Amino acid sequence: MKLTFYGVRGSIPAPGISAVKYGGNTPCIHIESDNDFHIILDSGTGIITLGDQLIEDHQPIYLLLSHNHWDHIQGFPFFRPAYQAHRVINILSGLTHPLEQKAILNQFNGTYFPINNNELLADISFINTQKIMDVIHLGNIEITRKFINHPSSGSAYLFRQDKNSFAYITDNELQPPIHQFTKYNDWVDFIRNIDLLIHDAQYLPDDFPAKLGWGHSSYDQVVDLAIEANVGTLCLFSHDYRRSDDEVDKMIALANKRIKDKNSTLMVFAARELCGFTVSS
Repeated sequence: MKLTFYGVRGSIPAPGISAVKYGGNTPCIHIESDNDFHIILDSGTGIITLGDQLIEDHQPIYLLLSHNHWDHIQGFPFFRPAYQAHRVINILSGLTHPLEQKAILNQFNGTYFPINNNELLADISFINTQKIMDVIHLGNIEITRKFINHPSSGSAYLFRQDKNSFAYITDNELQPPIHQFTKYNDWVDFIRNIDLLIHDAQYLPDDFPAKLGWGHSSYDQVVDLAIEANVGTLCLFSHDYRRSDDEVDKMIALANKRIKDKNSTLMVFAARELCGFTVSS
């Protein structure tokens, strides 16, 4: 499986010269495999550029959403394949509380957006799996989920294809004072021995306690989780919209120091727009 990052920021886009290296779009990841369809994780503003590339391709699209906060769905009204006649788009909504399966389409409204969702030309349907324990099969890829620790929750995803595996866990607070839907030890078990972990690292340790309960983690918490779960490579994701490229570089340096201090072989990098990662054992 090859992953390409199209949006890596949390909360809102981060335009400007301080975000040129890592990019300023909100979350979106494209997954390529040996199947005859596309998988997209989240529909932040990064999906706009991806849609421009997919418009010439008529393969079906599976869009998997973590949750319905605006930075994860705000790009869909500008996703060109949604306006493409006969284009098949299957949407798997995040397991939020309450479950609002069609929130991504409800933003198409006269008071929010000038086009109504019934004007979209694509064949859009929703995958109806409402139980967290349901195993989802897309071609030869097996997908399982966990509830994220975030206001109103949502879904984390674990992908397995043959012997390769990775997890996408964004907007997740590992040590939350509230909104705890999944305990820390359950996260360790969920991602144990996987090849790649993409995890929310929006905050620095100094951001706490002010942002306790906001539904995000700090890089040091995520490094410790990856080491304990024997993850191969860690990708720090959902960079704070105020964090400059230089500050993200410093965060990676601090993460590498922490890994070295713990005598771990964990590899770590920061998600960067239009950069790819091939998941292999």
